[in-house]
Amino acid sequence: MALDTILVANRGEIAVRVIRAAREAGLRSVAVYADPDADAPHVRLADEAYALRGSEPAETYLDAERLIEIARRSGADAVHPGYGFLSEHAGFARAVADAGLVWIGPDAETIELLGDKARARALAAEVGAPLAPGTNGPVRDAEEVLAFADAHGLPLVIKAVHGGGGRGMRVVRERGRIAEAYESAVREATTAFGRGDCLVERFLDRPRHIEAQVLGDRHGRIAVLGTRDCSLQRRNQKLVEEAPAPFLDEGLRERIHEAAAGLCAAAGYVGAGTVEFLLGEDGTLSFLEVNTRLQVEHPVTEAVTGIDLVQEQFRIAAGEPMRVPERIPAFGHAIEFRINAEDPALGFLPAPGTLERFDPPAGQGVRLDSGFAAGQAVPGGFDSLLAKLVVWGRDREEALARSRRALAEFEIEGVATVLPFHRAVTADPAFTAADGFAVHTRWIEEECEAEFAPAEAVPEPTVPRLVRVPIEVDGKRVRLGLPESLLTGLGSAAPLEAAEPAEERAAPPEDAVTAPFSGVLTVWKAADGEAVEQGAAVAVLEAMKTEVLVPAPRSGALRHEVAVGEHVAAGQAVGRVEA
Repeated sequence: MALDTILVANRGEIAVRVIRAAREAGLRSVAVYADPDADAPHVRLADEAYALRGSEPAETYLDAERLIEIARRSGADAVHPGYGFLSEHAGFARAVADAGLVWIGPDAETIELLGDKARARALAAEVGAPLAPGTNGPVRDAEEVLAFADAHGLPLVIKAVHGGGGRGMRVVRERGRIAEAYESAVREATTAFGRGDCLVERFLDRPRHIEAQVLGDRHGRIAVLGTRDCSLQRRNQKLVEEAPAPFLDEGLRERIHEAAAGLCAAAGYVGAGTVEFLLGEDGTLSFLEVNTRLQVEHPVTEAVTGIDLVQEQFRIAAGEPMRVPERIPAFGHAIEFRINAEDPALGFLPAPGTLERFDPPAGQGVRLDSGFAAGQAVPGGFDSLLAKLVVWGRDREEALARSRRALAEFEIEGVATVLPFHRAVTADPAFTAADGFAVHTRWIEEECEAEFAPAEAVPEPTVPRLVRVPIEVDGKRVRLGLPESLLTGLGSAAPLEAAEPAEERAAPPEDAVTAPFSGVLTVWKAADGEAVEQGAAVAVLEAMKTEVLVPAPRSGALRHEVAVGEHVAAGQAVGRVEA
């Protein structure tokens, strides 16, 4: 079946990536946007764009019914989910198919099978994939996790059965922290995926994160397009990825390829997917999970194979055989740097703001996939990823040299970013050594010795708020969305909320429980009036896919000043501790 129009059910750089691929393939593209994204690059690049009418993920990019309704209105015949949001939601994939639309991804049944980490683990065992000790299903409570630790030892990992992207995952190295880690993983999994089921596995010490890129089509072919290393992570989420995974002997590489192909063949996999493994310091290889979507880091595989993965997704979704040679080409080495709005000096805390300057590098071997432009506000309600810098070289040494040059050229102002970390790590022997690197998934938190200066404090970003005013066009009543500032300037009689006058930010009182960044208060860990100790975690704040514990400034009685679910500004007092 021939495709004509693709609804891109996402935002940011991945929406731009899919829209560009659609244009190259001669397909029309339809973008969707939340209010803060009304003037984003993906909206301007698409052939059409439709408002989702809201500012938060739940009411916009996670609203399956609204997305399908827009697909129908726009005349789209296919939906590309990108990554994140609903990309691994079997219910959404099934709803798209039931609406008579083509889902650009694996079948809903495959997403259910492989998205359930317990069932995926069982399937991996059936096909002989390497596995570390773990539970065969979800644990009921923290007591079961403690029992597992007593039987198999520490460290262990608690991870959400449903979902991915590092959410709902906690590595535990001390027995006394198991209960807290279990509660945190369940809470985050429930928020992110709607279900809090978690399983437990033995965590390999100082592991590398290795993955294999897979394509499957409806003609029965499974192709493995090589490996990637994604070991440089913070909070179980990747910052740097490269292809092919370096410093692997051919026997181990072949074992990874065979396990990935066998697992996907057994699952009847169709589309693009990634099979992930952990490689322990002692050489133990263990299956981790399958991501049933396009990965953020897919460009490094494209760079070393010359295969356009999004174009292949289009072909496979249309029922055509993949256009991939039997012998997968491989040339050179590629490294991807995620450019996130986070401050490395503050433990990679999210840093929403306004991009006053965005001046990316160029030159030989440099590719930039970006979802933002200078002057655009970076909201705190969505992921912190601004762009991806992808650098290719004839070998790893040349790729690193070009990376250092490109990172030095990259200039961003107005928002704190991880660029200082990237510049440091590309000069660190732990990552750059020619005879094998020493980085692992906990290296940033535990061994990185680089010091970073805190970014200059910036005010909360002014995200343009759209006001929808009813008007009449040719006798038809429609709603026109306009920036609030424009209506205010025109003296509109439309009912607008009065803007609060800006206040100078003062140092918080010594008894204030202060929000370290702009976000949503998700949990109070101590009741109102409860006695707490100085430094104890009393609240949990979440923004940009980051969950951070907020400590008590002193010992005393905690008083809540903000309710769970409320959005708070950086530096705002969410509570107080009475002496």
